[in-house]
Amino acid sequence: TGKGYYIGQPANFNARFALDEQFFWSFLENTQKAALEKLQKQPDWKLKILNRFDRMIKKYGVLQLLKKGLEVDDANFTLFYQNPLASSSQTIKDNFEKNRFSVTRQLRYSIDNPREEIDLVLFINGLPIVTMELKNQWTGQNARVHGQHQYRTQRDTKQSLLNFARCVVHFAVDTDEAYMTTKLDGQNTFFLPFNKGNNHGKGNPILPAGTIGHRTNYLWDEVFTRESLANIIQHFVRLDGKKKDPIQTKTLFFPRYHQMDVVRKIIEDASKKGVGQTYLIQHSAGSGKSNSITWAAYQLIETYPEHTNVSGGRGVEQPLFDSVIVVTDRRLLDKQIRDNIADFSEIKNIIAPAYSSKELRESLE
Repeated sequence: TGKGYYIGQPANFNARFALDEQFFWSFLENTQKAALEKLQKQPDWKLKILNRFDRMIKKYGVLQLLKKGLEVDDANFTLFYQNPLASSSQTIKDNFEKNRFSVTRQLRYSIDNPREEIDLVLFINGLPIVTMELKNQWTGQNARVHGQHQYRTQRDTKQSLLNFARCVVHFAVDTDEAYMTTKLDGQNTFFLPFNKGNNHGKGNPILPAGTIGHRTNYLWDEVFTRESLANIIQHFVRLDGKKKDPIQTKTLFFPRYHQMDVVRKIIEDASKKGVGQTYLIQHSAGSGKSNSITWAAYQLIETYPEHTNVSGGRGVEQPLFDSVIVVTDRRLLDKQIRDNIADFSEIKNIIAPAYSSKELRESLE
């Protein structure tokens, strides 16, 4: 497609393992031939990889496999090449281009009901990331009622594709509105709006006069481009819960539009203008402040200046900020943010809660 996505064929989807086998195997062949050859001496090497993949994704979810890769015997596979930073080497930039983003329409996902289809699924290197039911007001159906109803009542969550954390997010979309959930749970499925807002209210802005398209075009133009989807996976999606907990008890966070938008705007502005700017973000009650703060803190520490003359920058090879300090005046928010940041962090020494100015000084030193 024009957006750099390949068109997937429903016939290449393996419903048992919830993989597009065409793109999964071609990605590994093209990028990691040596690792594959270690296993290809065995007669059932493909099944061996698929079974291992299945076991790991059931235990840890797709996010971990995208970030950490997959080990099979002594072979180590990368399943997703990360988005490069401005300062990344050419190899990292070239590797990102080797990812295969694909979209499959009318995907038959069910082993038990082979005729059941999902309108649209987005994949990276054969791994499903986003499922989508598309509704259309002209046929009298919309996302808020009919799309959500379909996911709640007509989609079989026992099938691999719809298992929790096997796919990152599920969207119900029509020409005007979008809703999302990260956990399909029958009637208990909880959808959140993924809209831009309209005149300080809900919904999406009316398109300017003379513009052709739908109010939900921003999904294709801003959210599901290759770079944007990769950025969301790397920097936004979180699977919360203690390591030892079973996956079903965990919570998968996908950013809402306003959260993604505001964090990206801050990062972009900081990389252009450098240090010394002040920003005010208005967040309504219950709209996910602590996640927005967590995401902003994490991405600011990895923000690089766009060019050499940026205020406070030390060249495009060096991050702009040495430390990020989060100050809150609410105990509850403070605990939430601290837990979030600790969850997000894989390096233990980067976080230090401080309850007094003395502790703050010691941590900074």
